Amino acid sequence: MTAEVSDGTLRFAAGSLVVITGLPGAGKSTLLARLYGLTGEEIAPVAVGAVRVIDSGQSRNRWARSLAWVAKPVRTLVVYLTHVSRIARMLADGHSVVAHNRGAWAHVLYGFAWLARRYGREFHLVLLDVEPETALAGQRVRGRVVAPGTFARHCRRWRRLIGQVRSGKPGPATSVTVLDREAADAVRGIVFVEWKVVAAGSPGRGGRSRP
Repeated sequence: MTAEVSDGTLRFAAGSLVVITGLPGAGKSTLLARLYGLTGEEIAPVAVGAVRVIDSGQSRNRWARSLAWVAKPVRTLVVYLTHVSRIARMLADGHSVVAHNRGAWAHVLYGFAWLARRYGREFHLVLLDVEPETALAGQRVRGRVVAPGTFARHCRRWRRLIGQVRSGKPGPATSVTVLDREAADAVRGIVFVEWKVVAAGSPGRGGRSRP
């Protein structure tokens, strides 16, 4: 089962986990803000009907004051664990989830796939593929610039992931949708639908059809 894209709308099976990932500064939070009206000041997942929108910035905001005195590596770990636990909780509660992820760590993506399987859900990746210079510009605009060495590692992992996807290897995901900046700007919405299963003996090909 895969995603469907038409008229600027990404369609996924109801109950899926959809993770939007890309280089730091690629525009992931910007896309979520445009589609769901996020302000960047939220401290908890945002409910949009049966969908839960989870940006890692929500967890960062949640801990900003109480952990301001803690070393950055510790803050980063706490924020990440909070982010992942929120995704798991929303899946367990039966919601479709659209979530933010930074970078292309293979073990993180496989972890998301494991979470989806645990709750009997599909896992879909949306990759925002922009040039490193564009991502760096995005970092400067948002006021959080990743250290050069860290960003270089992100870029290496990203090139590896994109290369695998373009060679037809989606990794742990049910489907992978690659969007450049122009295509991302053209996305009008992400919707979750109940697919109708078409029997193999029915007219047309077997599989699933739109409602």
